[in-house]
Amino acid sequence: MKKRSAGGKKMKQAKAALRDFALGFPGAREEFPWGERVIKVGKKVFVFLGMADGDELGLSVKLPESGPMALLLPFAQPTGYGLGKSGWVSAHFVASDDPPLGMLREWIEESYRAVAPRTMAAKLSSQVSAETPRRTAPRARRRNGKKSSRSTVRGR
Repeated sequence: MKKRSAGGKKMKQAKAALRDFALGFPGAREEFPWGERVIKVGKKVFVFLGMADGDELGLSVKLPESGPMALLLPFAQPTGYGLGKSGWVSAHFVASDDPPLGMLREWIEESYRAVAPRTMAAKLSSQVSAETPRRTAPRARRRNGKKSSRSTVRGR
């Protein structure tokens, strides 16, 4: 019997935590196409979680907003098979790594919102997750210093 290392146990716990988080979204379900664990909403995958066993953690998510920044991180790269061109980002961690679970949860939520039907994603709008506080962009100001209801200032 193979003895699991401490790092391997940590990765197994991280995989389980991310899987449980992803399955908590409305309409989310788990499938195993190609022997790989994926979480879908409707017929669309919103997170690839890789193979179920092993001492490594890998995931791929669609990041239309934070993708360019995510790709600056040392553990992230564009997803293969041409998915990277559509905003998919893959992250990979080995047993000795300490994966940033908070950030990975934010990525999974962003991916869900990008892939889920609007009716499903709208269910999240009324919920405020403790791990991912909502950020709103500051409102633009008019030339006279008053706040505008538009996101950009027109003029000149």
